[in-house]
Amino acid sequence: MAYTVADLFEHAVDLMPERIALESGERSRTYAELEERSNALAHALRELGVQPGDAVGLYSRNTIEAVEAMLAIFKARAVMANVNYRYVEHELEHLFTDSGMKVLIHERQYTDRVRNVLSKTPTDITACIVIDDEGSVAADPAAHAYEDVLARGRRDRDFEERSNDDLYMLYTGGTTGKPKGVVWRQEDVWRVLGGGIDWYSGRPIEDEWEQARAGAESGQLVRFAIPPFIHGGSQWAIFQSLFAGGKAVVYPDFEPHAIWRAVADHGVNVVFITGDAMARPMIDALDEHDYDTSTVVSVASSAALFSPAVKDRYLDRFPNAVIVDAIGSSETGFGGMGIAAKGTSRVGAPTVKADPNTHVLRADGTEVTPGSGEVGVLARSGHIPLRYHGDPAKSAQTFVVYDGVRYSLPGDHAVVEADGTITMLGRGSVSINTGGEKVFPEEVEAAIKGHPGVLDVVVVGVPDERFGQRVAAVIATRDGVRPALEELNETVRAELAGYKCPRSIWFVDEVKRSPAGKPDYRWAAETAAAREPDDILNTTTATKA
Repeated sequence: MAYTVADLFEHAVDLMPERIALESGERSRTYAELEERSNALAHALRELGVQPGDAVGLYSRNTIEAVEAMLAIFKARAVMANVNYRYVEHELEHLFTDSGMKVLIHERQYTDRVRNVLSKTPTDITACIVIDDEGSVAADPAAHAYEDVLARGRRDRDFEERSNDDLYMLYTGGTTGKPKGVVWRQEDVWRVLGGGIDWYSGRPIEDEWEQARAGAESGQLVRFAIPPFIHGGSQWAIFQSLFAGGKAVVYPDFEPHAIWRAVADHGVNVVFITGDAMARPMIDALDEHDYDTSTVVSVASSAALFSPAVKDRYLDRFPNAVIVDAIGSSETGFGGMGIAAKGTSRVGAPTVKADPNTHVLRADGTEVTPGSGEVGVLARSGHIPLRYHGDPAKSAQTFVVYDGVRYSLPGDHAVVEADGTITMLGRGSVSINTGGEKVFPEEVEAAIKGHPGVLDVVVVGVPDERFGQRVAAVIATRDGVRPALEELNETVRAELAGYKCPRSIWFVDEVKRSPAGKPDYRWAAETAAAREPDDILNTTTATKA
């Protein structure tokens, strides 16, 4: 019995071969077709010298071929290295060499970058497989064409037995440092992200056929994972759909009106997003055009701020749907979720019902007292990663043992409410120390977004002679309107203490975020350092009210 991505997918193939597994526009794959094509690619990877445990890079947007490639990599018992398609060559050099990938699968439009990196950087890459994306860039003559590789590969399921210890790796980060690979056992990551532990009851699944059997006995759920596949949550939204015989809708680019047209065309039931970076332009598009969203039963957000003001707009538009805000990270997987209700949303990151393996710890490893207001560090025990790839020092810092229990501590701060729910505050590495008071950017960002003129915002700390740091905001507004700082702070003071109000602001045309929607705090700090603020309070006379 093996709880691996490939085995769990194959169970669904065996029970539901004729169901549609993937759709994108007019293109689709049945489970049987997806099985045959991923088998062919897996056999081809073996013929190219890929052995169990070797890394294979995937450098692609959200396409049917990308899903086929992911499945093929796991069928071959290789380790996928997800490549952020927005990386510049310097970042690609690091990822290509750090992962030790033997083969790189990439879309044709990235050929020039790949060629430049490989020409000047020693890597272990021995072959490239190029997915034809109908772009204008000519493929490298030495590369293997994706469809040619599949045409040559055997389509049978002729693979050795897999192991629960087969690995899954997710490259994360890059805005505050170099990307780092988080290494999991496949069973562990399936437990916390793929449905191996029931989201609601916390019951572990003990039968590897349970998800496929339940899917075969029920109607087909249609999921639309919108964030790029470089995001672990998006990968696992697809995998969970495939394990249960669902239909997954995939599109390579984010354009809000196109998203809602796809929802209508494919009859999407569950929409998966990452916070306001996707949620806000999508709900704006719905205000501009009344698309058919009658099939939507849930909108689920994870891994980025989903602010109360935006949640309320979704609750107005989808009164009968479940609006979910979940917490998690590459180092913990799922940590808990909250169901949004009109008028009850909290400022900042969500307040969630956590599962039994999610904790909030003091510096000595003891658990904080519920209802005390004490700020601790979010931790997860049980099914957690093995390590960071090639970084024992960072591994020792993040994966720690207290009183015989091993925890993952990714750096998020939180408090435990009196009822046992957990309120997230944000990542400690970007918290702001202003006169001895700690301010978490996410709660200030959420409050500022309550102002109707604010489209997007990132909050950072900037140097201040009196307080050490002061709270600063880099803001993109609607229609070029620039509200005064004091007007913005009236909105903030309705939700937060006065010392959390921004003391200076910078207006920009667009706030920079990662492809997964996460704020780029380094960019915001550099923006603030590059020029004088557009509005500022007199910090020598301002109080910390």
